[in-house]
Amino acid sequence: MQFARLNGVVIHHQVIGAAPDKPTIVFANSLGTDYRIWRDVIVRMVGDYSIIAYDKRGHGLSELGNAEITMDDHINDLIALIEHFEAKNVIICGLSVGGMIAQGVAAKRPDLVRAMILCDTGHKIGTPDMWNARISAIKEQGIAAISDAILERWFAKDYRRADNADFTGYRMMLERTPVEGYVGTCAAIRDSDFTKSSSELVMPVICVVGTEDGSTPPSLVGEMARLIPGAMYQEIPGAAHLPCIEKPVELSEIIKAFTERLSTN
Repeated sequence: MQFARLNGVVIHHQVIGAAPDKPTIVFANSLGTDYRIWRDVIVRMVGDYSIIAYDKRGHGLSELGNAEITMDDHINDLIALIEHFEAKNVIICGLSVGGMIAQGVAAKRPDLVRAMILCDTGHKIGTPDMWNARISAIKEQGIAAISDAILERWFAKDYRRADNADFTGYRMMLERTPVEGYVGTCAAIRDSDFTKSSSELVMPVICVVGTEDGSTPPSLVGEMARLIPGAMYQEIPGAAHLPCIEKPVELSEIIKAFTERLSTN
């Protein structure tokens, strides 16, 4: 395990190096997960890329901090992590809120970002009423009380089987997320809108979405792709909100094809 104190908060992360001429991919996770969701993608990237994966504050083994979580906190944490390792021209692969964090970093520090892979995310996700209702329900009853509804949006029906040990494991990951970290990040998403800043981005971007995604559906991801100048768009059939878990081979191939295009441009 690797830890670093950044912006006054200890951030849990993992670094897997590669040759100096290889690009660096930074993986940013979704709400209610930690960097282990990328395992089956990362194993297909080792050697071809330097890898940085991390738990955002209030998730996994990273600290919460002493104040309410804002999107700026998440953005500044990722900037600090990239700078901590002196990584240059990174490719950020962000999923859900991780994709929003990626958009924020690209807008604030475009000098750090070579390109982005935005998975199952949006420039604005949900409505204030939706997020407020989720925050209230979790504060009153805990994450486990609403986990079934969340998991229905995370995974396609065939994956949500009682005999699927992996599905049970990811339920545990969700339900064991610190409540303060979860609801704080809900509020951060609620209060964030990257419509303007993402419409002004000047860098290669691909927007990827599972066709069965119930959290950030293809209609939203497609809207974001049209918003970002020159962005590519690709769907993954049969995947829902977490294609890195359900369809890691397909997502890995999309990432590799996209990054190989960068080296020829």
